[in-house]
Amino acid sequence: MKPATSYTYSALGLIAFLLLWEAIAQSGWIETHLLPPPSTLPQTLASEISLGIWQTMIWASLRHYTVGFFVGSLLGVCLGIIVAMCPRVAASQAWLARVFRPIPPLAWIPFAIIWFGISQTAAAFIISIGIFWINYFTAMSAVQTVDKDLVEVARAFGHRSTSAILRTVILPAAAPGIFSGLRAGLGQGWMTVVAAELFGIAGIGQRMIEASGLLASEVVILYMFSIAALYGLSDFAFIKVQKQVLNWQR
Repeated sequence: MKPATSYTYSALGLIAFLLLWEAIAQSGWIETHLLPPPSTLPQTLASEISLGIWQTMIWASLRHYTVGFFVGSLLGVCLGIIVAMCPRVAASQAWLARVFRPIPPLAWIPFAIIWFGISQTAAAFIISIGIFWINYFTAMSAVQTVDKDLVEVARAFGHRSTSAILRTVILPAAAPGIFSGLRAGLGQGWMTVVAAELFGIAGIGQRMIEASGLLASEVVILYMFSIAALYGLSDFAFIKVQKQVLNWQR
């Protein structure tokens, strides 16, 4: 299917969903304060912007999301590569990874508050944990699956040091897998943002909790769509960067 055709079908699917949602909300089957129709969202957005709330909450969430994404991604990719290239390191941390990997980011909230207080740093810490494990295992797997014959060929051509092998063979060969992990972490970070703000940190999650307490469902839905839009924009930008970096594969 051509890209233009795919985009057309995607747009039609979204429009059909919104129209069905509008019809159900307007039919009276469900009270509008429980399921506000999408037609109320533009007015709600205008109201939030005029009060200065929307841009304040979006900017607050973007700050700790960005920090959490870069910290979690950097540590995850670097440690994943090190573990994949060093069997002794891999063996020494194998049980640690099994112990800590199943613990969800939300479980770290008490420690985040104790260590960093109710702050942007605490939210970034929680976000980075979820992103870290995705990039850690993806980078480790990507490096481990690099063809060993490529490494031998590189050594035959004089690239004998670890840094030279890493630079000329490992990273280029593992790059597609590493970028897949980074992209997955991009979405995981936005999924964690709301949870990271539940304990009083300013941002999208805090505003959603406030609105739900006032039964302002249209505000909650507005910020749900805001998260979706922010993820869509960040994912689109990431794909552009990925294509540029991996352009040599074409």
